[in-house]
Amino acid sequence: MNHPRAPTGHDGGWQGRLELQFQAAGARTRLAHRRHHGPLLVQRVFHPEPRAAEGALAAEPCHAYVLHPPGGVVSGDELQLEVEVQPRAHALLTTPAAGKFYRRAQHGAREPRVARLTQTLRVAGGVLEWLPQENIFYPETAVQLRTVVRLDADARFIGWEIGCLGLPAIGAGLGEGAVRQSFELWQGDAPLLLERLNIERACLAARWGLAGHSALGTWLAYPAGTRQLTLAREHAAALNCADMTLACTLVDGALSCRGIAARADRLKQGFIDLWCALRAELLGRAAVPPRIWAT
Repeated sequence: MNHPRAPTGHDGGWQGRLELQFQAAGARTRLAHRRHHGPLLVQRVFHPEPRAAEGALAAEPCHAYVLHPPGGVVSGDELQLEVEVQPRAHALLTTPAAGKFYRRAQHGAREPRVARLTQTLRVAGGVLEWLPQENIFYPETAVQLRTVVRLDADARFIGWEIGCLGLPAIGAGLGEGAVRQSFELWQGDAPLLLERLNIERACLAARWGLAGHSALGTWLAYPAGTRQLTLAREHAAALNCADMTLACTLVDGALSCRGIAARADRLKQGFIDLWCALRAELLGRAAVPPRIWAT
């Protein structure tokens, strides 16, 4: 049941929760379970790619767009996304637009409220592509963003997360805002990547931080090998320029490409280019960009 306005118990913000489960039905992946509460949902799914060939890694991919109808997250809001991909299913998830996290609210002597987004992605023998558009963190925002990806022994994953700190087009940084971001990638009980970022104003300009860049992101793929690492480095080298730097590493079968840029749209396009170049190598399928990216 959908509750358009569902306050949390302690901060009075909006509370949203979305559960999705994808299953293979013959040669096609279908959205088998969908449940939402509050302002977080999927309206419909798409199948823009060719049917899976016999012997393919997974069924025909299902493209789904995760929507947040209010258009932005403010202090006190709490959003939760739970995704499960069953054996032989193949799901590609993205968002129709950039996520927006707005200025935190002050309440007298109380501590500023925090916006929280928690995303848990489980892949049980299937394929998940987690390709959201960038998050824009407005000046003075206070955000806690956590993403956990859990893969079983036969799972495959490609994903990224991109953040834009402030509003560089008008010369506005984070101000007194703070972004607490974590990303965890697990294969069974073994951690492949445990990343923690605590970003405040001092990080943006410092040489030990972002050195004046306003956008940062991580592109991940698992499993990968030296061939995919070499290909990723070749494409990253071709994309690197004065206002964007990409660097790729391979640890325990996880291919990680980290980037910083002067503009989030440049970094997002760089990640899309990497995805287009490597998808066939990693998943056995040519890249078919989600239609929403062209709007």
